[in-house]
Amino acid sequence: MAAHLGRRLRRGATSGAVVAAAVAALAASQGPGSIPPPTDNAGGDLPIGAGDTTTPPDGSGPGDSSYYTELPPLNTPNKPGAPADPPLITGPAQAGIPATVLAAYQRAEQSIRSTDPSCNLPWQLLAGIGKVESGQARGGAVDANGTTTSAILGPALNGVGFANISDTDDGAYDGDKVHDRAVGPMQFIPSTWATWGQDANGDGKKDPNNIYDAAQAAGLYLCANDRNLAVKADLDRAILSYNRSREYLNTVLSWFEYYKRGTHQVPDGTGVLPGARNDDRVTTPGRTTPPATTPAKPTPTPTPTPKPTPSKPVTPKPTDPPTTSPAAKVVRIEKTGSGTLTATAGGTFATRPTVLAVDLAGKPVAGVQVRFRITGDTDARFGIGAREITATTGSTGKAAAPSIKAGERTGGFTVGVTVVGRSLNAVSFAATVTERAADTLTRLDAKEPAATTGAQFADRVRVKATHGGAAAAGVALTATFVTSADGSQTATDGPFFKTADGTAVRTLTGLKTDADGFLTLPAMYAGEKTGTFLLRLTAPGGGTVTVQLKVTAPAPEPTPTPTPSPDSSSSPSPSPSTSTPETTPSS
Repeated sequence: MAAHLGRRLRRGATSGAVVAAAVAALAASQGPGSIPPPTDNAGGDLPIGAGDTTTPPDGSGPGDSSYYTELPPLNTPNKPGAPADPPLITGPAQAGIPATVLAAYQRAEQSIRSTDPSCNLPWQLLAGIGKVESGQARGGAVDANGTTTSAILGPALNGVGFANISDTDDGAYDGDKVHDRAVGPMQFIPSTWATWGQDANGDGKKDPNNIYDAAQAAGLYLCANDRNLAVKADLDRAILSYNRSREYLNTVLSWFEYYKRGTHQVPDGTGVLPGARNDDRVTTPGRTTPPATTPAKPTPTPTPTPKPTPSKPVTPKPTDPPTTSPAAKVVRIEKTGSGTLTATAGGTFATRPTVLAVDLAGKPVAGVQVRFRITGDTDARFGIGAREITATTGSTGKAAAPSIKAGERTGGFTVGVTVVGRSLNAVSFAATVTERAADTLTRLDAKEPAATTGAQFADRVRVKATHGGAAAAGVALTATFVTSADGSQTATDGPFFKTADGTAVRTLTGLKTDADGFLTLPAMYAGEKTGTFLLRLTAPGGGTVTVQLKVTAPAPEPTPTPTPSPDSSSSPSPSPSTSTPETTPSS
């Protein structure tokens, strides 16, 4: 399997020309659709830099070690259309795939086709690679969870016959702290597994020695770089990204085509191991390439076995089915409880989204990871401050999200719920954030505001908002001068407010109460009309209060008292009707 691009693998003495000829013979025996051998560089290894030029960023394929070079038999295993997994062994032994290994390949195909349908990954390709890499996990030597009974390790990648790759995992996967080794049934190099490793069986671990995990990771790796494996060029690139050898490509393609024409399930541990490996021969004069650390036992010379009599048919020992992850059992998830969530801005939703996971029989499934995700134009968050969280179903099959905290943005949003790792239809909860509310508004001063025409009211109106008896902070109030106590029509004359630019208005909105629920209104001005006027304040939630105001005319100025002229005499003037008698002097 391919590793660093600057390295060149040294392959065994198996001739690429021989492989090409065998593939051609296989194609001729199996009819249309078989893969003809490539004509370029048929001798085996690819030139440095050839092959898939879009290898993932670490420059390595899943592995770079030895592989089985044995080709499939020339006869077709089953006719097209025959059952792919009958319960008993039928057809050539080489066409049998151990039950758990086969299930892992098919599950990986199903999973990846649901998440990346454009890749068109066939499980037979995984089977072809698994055959060549590890002989189908050494003939299906796996436990009920799909983990190999002993670690499958390739030879040390120390530059002797293979690439030279120093240790990248401190021996965590391969037990080698000096050099890396390819690990597991799909032979991943530890550094590549660190990037592509999966937990496909839901046991909480990403284990390269688990066939479910390894098959899923291999499928994702083959689909990388937007490949469409239904296209021949992309198929070749995918296989070459796994191991940059033309001989390897031909060998995998031959098994791929063989399995496409039919296969069957065999009990775990009874699969046929291939014979020759590419590291079984001398690759450097006087030196043999080291074998895998835990190679399969040598196959002894077969002894002819008498055919069973018709009265005693050979029936393979059944194997326990592999453990199925909880998520794989789920056929649907259902909403439980209220389907509508409502809270006021800044508050906490009283109801938590809750779902039930059920299997095909309608029974609850425990241990299923479900993902809750808040979507939409909202600043609401789960209590931990996140828009997305994962929860696990309990013994009743139910999982509940944490409490949701509403933000200040009002309106609707959605909480979607999916099963992690599955493509089941999601369920969704509609959620709504409403305005902060107050069911009661109370005026703090009972004095009637009064002003004369054209003047400003000396007293400011103050109110308190409460909801359910508690102070209602941040509530948006509306203040409107109305024409009557029982009406809602806005007045067109009389008192008014002023905007920042001095414009007279008789309705103000967006007046918010403070942290203690209090609000003091802006200044009010009397118009030119005298009389009694009404100011109404309202709040979301039903709170309302009406304030009466009085406008009077200014008091008239007093009339001044006239004062005497300053040149008038204090002596009385003689009456014009009175004449002064003329005096005649006596003689």
